[in-house]
Amino acid sequence: MEKLYANIIVDISHEKLDRSFQYRIPESMRESLEVGMVVAVPFGMGSRRMKGYVIEITDKAEYPPEKMKEILETVTDASPVESRLIALAGWMRDYYGSTMIQALKTVIPVKQKIKPKEKKSVRLLLGRAEAEEKLAFYRKKHQTARARLLEALLGGGEVPMEFVSGKLNVSSSAVKLLEEQGVLECVKRTVYRNPVQGMKSREGQVKLNEAQQAVVDAVVGEWEKKTEVYLIHGVTGCGKTEVYMELIAHAIRQRQQAIVLIPEIALTYQTVMRFYRRFGERISIMNSRLSAGERFDQFQRAREGLIDVMIGPRSALFTPFQNLGIIIIDEEHEDSYRSEITPRYHARETAIRRGEMEGAKVVLGSATPSVNAYYRAKTGEYMLFTIDKRAKESHMPEVEIVDMRRELQAGNRSILSRSMKARMEERLGRGEQMMLFLNRRGYSGVLSCRACGQPIKCPHCDVSLSLHMDGRLVCHYCGYETKKPETCPDCGSVYLRGFRVGTQQVEELVQKEFPEARILRMDLDTTREKHGHQKILEKFAAGDADILIGTQMIVKGHDFPKVTLAGVLAADLSLHANDYRCGEKTFQLLTQAAGRAGRGNLPGQVVIQTYDPENYSIRAAAAQDYRGFYEQEILFRKLAGYPPVDGMLVIHGAAESEAHLALAMDYLKKFIDVLVKRSRVQVMGPVDEQVAKINDIYRKVIYLKYHDRKILTMIKHKVEQYIEMNEGYSTVHVLFDME
Repeated sequence: MEKLYANIIVDISHEKLDRSFQYRIPESMRESLEVGMVVAVPFGMGSRRMKGYVIEITDKAEYPPEKMKEILETVTDASPVESRLIALAGWMRDYYGSTMIQALKTVIPVKQKIKPKEKKSVRLLLGRAEAEEKLAFYRKKHQTARARLLEALLGGGEVPMEFVSGKLNVSSSAVKLLEEQGVLECVKRTVYRNPVQGMKSREGQVKLNEAQQAVVDAVVGEWEKKTEVYLIHGVTGCGKTEVYMELIAHAIRQRQQAIVLIPEIALTYQTVMRFYRRFGERISIMNSRLSAGERFDQFQRAREGLIDVMIGPRSALFTPFQNLGIIIIDEEHEDSYRSEITPRYHARETAIRRGEMEGAKVVLGSATPSVNAYYRAKTGEYMLFTIDKRAKESHMPEVEIVDMRRELQAGNRSILSRSMKARMEERLGRGEQMMLFLNRRGYSGVLSCRACGQPIKCPHCDVSLSLHMDGRLVCHYCGYETKKPETCPDCGSVYLRGFRVGTQQVEELVQKEFPEARILRMDLDTTREKHGHQKILEKFAAGDADILIGTQMIVKGHDFPKVTLAGVLAADLSLHANDYRCGEKTFQLLTQAAGRAGRGNLPGQVVIQTYDPENYSIRAAAAQDYRGFYEQEILFRKLAGYPPVDGMLVIHGAAESEAHLALAMDYLKKFIDVLVKRSRVQVMGPVDEQVAKINDIYRKVIYLKYHDRKILTMIKHKVEQYIEMNEGYSTVHVLFDME
């Protein structure tokens, strides 16, 4: 491609992000110009000159070249961070599929122009003798307001404007008059809102144990080398956070900055406090509960070098640090690191790309690494560290698996097994705390047998079928469907059921069983208000409750020393989701839940209730055996051709008209079939999404599987071009997921 034209975003304020402008590239710049560079361009009428950012280079003119203006020059003194972020947006556009504008709005996430918060004050300009002379004059003339203000200025030198108008009761017109007379000047200073201001005092660093220090030494020892990606596989409670903080401290000593990504659900007061005690107000946080003004201020503070560490969910990845040294992704296996809106980027892949662009280290950490990350570590793409002992010498909890089929045979139809009830009674008697985790992830629409524990599965994709309202069982990968059977195909039992119990019902049942127990419930309903999570967790940490009941939000990194029992209700529900990763998700959830018990000096115990006690995911989670789980899971992925062994491109379509969507997705399928005719790319669909209709919008999906991800990326580009050329897709919203 010949570099003839450049599409340029003029300036970087939000108003200009809705469109780009095309300019001719001078012949002298055609070799050197790259996406992300800052250039000077003529803009508007006359000779107005503005700064612009190159977002695309092309050989196609959008309108007659003779009418186009030419780029003036590259800007060499521009702040490099915006250029790097724009180049990152360009990579996201190409890799994940979106428009450049959509990618830019993700990377520069200022939704509206926020007016900076200003602090106003007045400062005395006169010398002391002259000011006292002026004060005497005001008193003599009975100009009392001016006298009050001048008296205050003589006493303090600079006085806040709210004090002037409030306590002193001096009007703005009187202040303006004194300013005109040269007695004082009004001072305006930008004041940035600080979400971590006023926390407790700082504490020194924690002494690392041998395993932790080994990780720090290895990463620090390679600090000046090329960018590396490190995966820390450490059991729950092994002290990964202490390792992160030591690496951050090293970055700060090198005059660099750090980004720490944490799933939003785990971004608690307890977590932030650990970083604040070490780094004080040189840290900041980013989360969905901050106002637009607070978010804007945190990015400005980072841009101006007022902070060294940004902690937050995936959006914090785009913090505009000038000299980024390290990106840390804690709990890297979490689904929340994948965006649900275009571009559907994954924070892990995008962080690695930003690290490559800025020469920053990328550290991933988890007690239950994603199969994707562990596979890449095992194949040498990442450097792997393993920490298999808890930091404080506390022992891993004792785990018991309860077969709920036997409970049913013994006449116990309660959601609590006999063993669970006995353990809970013991803890209440000893004044210890417990957590009950209701595993509801992926339960919706799955039909399983209560007698043998088996779900009804697709014969082609080895995932569970979804039960629809009309009684059909459907696979949302290949479209296979069948009628709901009357009896279990495996054992002949008539006990085929879904799961309909929620946290509220569990709370009522537990309260009825243990009337004296103090119970807290943590779910979407009880955490809707601002700081809802924090209030519940603080109450539990203070010992104001005996039992905490919740969904997956209660198992995310919380550390409660008095919790000695963790109970997992319906452990196998997520195992039967219509998703090839359901075994992985189940193992991760159960391991994280088990890790909540016995983190203090008291021994911990875990009870896992399941209808499928022999499943390898449940067995491995009970044994805290990640390697055993991984070997089984990666074998399944190899046999079935699923990621990370093979690549998968997922094409999502959505439209208001069901018929139009079906037609559009069928045409896409035919176009893809022509593209892949001579290859072994496997194409499945189009089929309905698992939830086929949301807010009157119909949804369908096409899956492509192949071992070479470059081929899948090429197909994605061709599909994007096909959609762009066909007007029929103007009412169809198409998204891409690269697995």
